[in-house]
Amino acid sequence: MQYIRLGTSDLTVSRLCLGCMSFGDPASQMHAWTLDPAQSEAIIRHALDLGINFFDTANSYSAGTSEEYLGAAIRKNVARDKVVLASKVYFNEGHLKKQAIEREIEGTLRRLGTDYLDLYIIHRFDEITPMEETMEALHGLVKAGKVRALGASAMYGYQFYNLQLCARDNGFTPFVSMQNHYNPLYREDERELIPVCRQMNVALTPYSPLAAGRCARPDWTADTMRSRTDKVAHGKYDRTEETDRRIAAVIHEIARTYGVTMTQVTLAWHFQKGVAAPVIGATRTKYLDDAAGAFEVPLTAQDVARIDGHYLPHPVVGAL
Repeated sequence: MQYIRLGTSDLTVSRLCLGCMSFGDPASQMHAWTLDPAQSEAIIRHALDLGINFFDTANSYSAGTSEEYLGAAIRKNVARDKVVLASKVYFNEGHLKKQAIEREIEGTLRRLGTDYLDLYIIHRFDEITPMEETMEALHGLVKAGKVRALGASAMYGYQFYNLQLCARDNGFTPFVSMQNHYNPLYREDERELIPVCRQMNVALTPYSPLAAGRCARPDWTADTMRSRTDKVAHGKYDRTEETDRRIAAVIHEIARTYGVTMTQVTLAWHFQKGVAAPVIGATRTKYLDDAAGAFEVPLTAQDVARIDGHYLPHPVVGAL
């Protein structure tokens, strides 16, 4: 496993982040394919064995049970100070109002079973709440020792820039990471958001780095519970299937050339693009083993250019 400093923070994270949206009680009606506590722990334990120390969840994942399953697994398998735990706030009552942030962090800490969070991420930009109110509330959590660092997710470049200026101008804690929607099939953030992040030394930790599996297999769909029921993924990618199949085909060709998997080529593409730690989900341990092999792929600039060459502009997904 490789490790990297997360932006300007003092957090050292594995270059693969385990996304925990796959863990949680399906009775929450968020996803039908989430894993129970024992299954979740098996994945988390295997991630730890591979050297993954970076785990990402959210207060909204399976009505908080994702946080509960992650916290229980961490307590049973590793010392708290050996892992970097990230969670999110926004999809809750009050969004990013001061009262909402202060309420939601307490719930997150309780469900995770910890007295501090390494990385607290705003899940979206709040167009209603004044930025100063949000940034001051987040800064208060850092000062109180409840949060070590701040991150953001899925918004327009100008929104993120304004939040960072708000932090700078008021002496608040700035964001050190951006968890945006980014993969070979969706590169709209290369226009503004990613350049802003690079300018401000903000680490990229994109979600959906494999485009919900479409960059990880020769076939566009798979006969799995998630592939059949994940309406969010269908909405993100199936509208542009005709053009994006060409990109997936190139990834497949490159994988065959190197004798590696499409997952490994796609994750190597992320590393070539300057991504710090893509957030990968897994419902089977073999998927983590596959992802861990990405560091050995000798992807060249020419390979990246081949993958990028078929890209066409897409409708914005994620920032809305």
